[in-house]
Amino acid sequence: MLAKSYEKAFDDEDWVFEIKWDGYRAIADLSKDQPLFYSRNGISFLSKFDKVSQDFKNQKHKMILDGEIVAYDENGRPNFQLLQQIGDNPNLALVYHVFDILWLNGHPTEELPLIQRKELLKEALVETDVIKYCDHIPEKGIDFFEQMKKMQLEGMIAKKADSLYIENHRTSDWLKIKFTNTEEVIICGFTEPRGSREGFGALILGKYIDEKLIYAGHTGTGFNKTSLNEMYERLKKLAVKTSPFENKPKTNMPVTWTKPELVCEIKYSEITKDGIFRHPVFVAIREDKNPEEIADSSEKSKINEKPKEMKAKTPPKSTKSSEKEKEITLNKHTVKLTNQDKIYFPKDSITKGNVVDYYQSVADYILPHLKNRPLSLNRFPNGIEEQSFYQKDASDNIPDWIKTTQVYSESNDKYIDYIYCNDKATLAYLNNLGCIDLNPWNSSLPDLEHPDFLVLDLDPSKKNTYDDVIETALQVNEVLKSIKIQGYCKTSGSTGIHIYIPMGGKYDFNQVKDFAHILMKQVNEKLPQITTLERSLQKRDDKKIYLDYLQNRTGQTLASAYSLRPKEGASVSMPLEWEELKPGLKPTDFNIHNALDRIKEKGDLFKPVLGKGIDMMKALELLQGGE
Repeated sequence: MLAKSYEKAFDDEDWVFEIKWDGYRAIADLSKDQPLFYSRNGISFLSKFDKVSQDFKNQKHKMILDGEIVAYDENGRPNFQLLQQIGDNPNLALVYHVFDILWLNGHPTEELPLIQRKELLKEALVETDVIKYCDHIPEKGIDFFEQMKKMQLEGMIAKKADSLYIENHRTSDWLKIKFTNTEEVIICGFTEPRGSREGFGALILGKYIDEKLIYAGHTGTGFNKTSLNEMYERLKKLAVKTSPFENKPKTNMPVTWTKPELVCEIKYSEITKDGIFRHPVFVAIREDKNPEEIADSSEKSKINEKPKEMKAKTPPKSTKSSEKEKEITLNKHTVKLTNQDKIYFPKDSITKGNVVDYYQSVADYILPHLKNRPLSLNRFPNGIEEQSFYQKDASDNIPDWIKTTQVYSESNDKYIDYIYCNDKATLAYLNNLGCIDLNPWNSSLPDLEHPDFLVLDLDPSKKNTYDDVIETALQVNEVLKSIKIQGYCKTSGSTGIHIYIPMGGKYDFNQVKDFAHILMKQVNEKLPQITTLERSLQKRDDKKIYLDYLQNRTGQTLASAYSLRPKEGASVSMPLEWEELKPGLKPTDFNIHNALDRIKEKGDLFKPVLGKGIDMMKALELLQGGE
């Protein structure tokens, strides 16, 4: 998530204020056995900042963190130049200041308000010498800003206390307020040196305005002899014959133009009306920034829905095989499929094309379970081992035949355009976006207030076996049979089991959730040794299965029946007959290779889930009678 520039400090009880660190923004993905640590544009920091990476093993929770890597000089001040020279200073004082958490122990947290995320982070993070929790102060922005000034720090970040984490957006929920004018610019060339100066005279600077590269001034100050020579050697390799600007600027000395690939940070006194920096001074190269991100400041304040940073996500086309594209016609719509041989499951050699083909082969079975249901998109554009992200709001550039519905979100205080998938064309389009699994709402249009089914989600801890989950599912079925309810179970495709009860849209979400809670209490009473209703991850016994009844809330989503899951083995969330639920069963028994044969043999075991709902009052009476 990115911050917009803002001019001055302010006080506001709905905002919190943090230090603006002068370092490298970095995501630490500790969700799998091997940690990932990378910059905003995907450059790995694992070996470069080994001192921080080593300390990830002290973390007790599976989580994805957001923070800033900062180097300190001998006076204990953050120093960005030192950070760049880490190779020459292996013993540098480094700290990874963590200010946000995006995922914790299997649960995405981006939809929680910032203050709640920071509470979770504070509890979950194990602080070490090099990994620190970044605190904040509420309301008093002006005093805090003055304090930062006295400490000679770079500035402060103001964040709306209830802001959600929206990836790749530069929103006005986060604001950066700096003491000095600094800006990132693109190096587009260099002039010949004068007199006794070696290397080059000045750097020619540019930035993007309306996606055109525009001249923004030049700087020759801010270098010592070493950094001047290093920069000169680097720029010579990028030399090109023609100017990268549409309108070639006039310069005092002859110019060598370069590919506009290097981003640097400058300090400056002001920007003229025609967008030229006055008195710019070179500060440092920014390896962690892409040139496409460097837009004019006035343009940055407009960036809202689709910032240029989205370009940073797109991997460069390097090999012919990654360019395998085709167009197919489904439901009279043309769907463009890109990079069909991109590997989505590295250990299983399963490609994006295989995922598209799988969903087309099971379309007749899965589409009834997706029809008219808003979808939360879980996108893996580079496969299951690379970073994924959640997307609810459909982007403006979707084809006009894709169906969407507007739903008001209280937490965001805005309308969200959800995509829903009623045909094979939309299915292929979503798979092409990187949606490996499909996660529909429990309710469907036109009535999103009344769910079509109730879901009981059995969510094991790392210390539970799948046999424990099976035992719990069978106990759920005993409770259901005792009150004459037919439940339908499926593997989650991951580590859990989902049990669905048809509701027929007769009850609202609160009624359904309360009923699910009552059922889960019964199960917990029968199996107190291996199950828990404790919602808080911190308080939960890590040897117990969480009986999650809170999936029965507006907007909650679970992987659909017949959905692939982004897990090694390419497992499928597969409906089962109760007799099949026996010890020894494994989630990977049902996968991309054998799912279709099984579905053809068994038919759609989940069809009744969409049928006539139960009589909840009758079930409650039987439950009380049983007690």
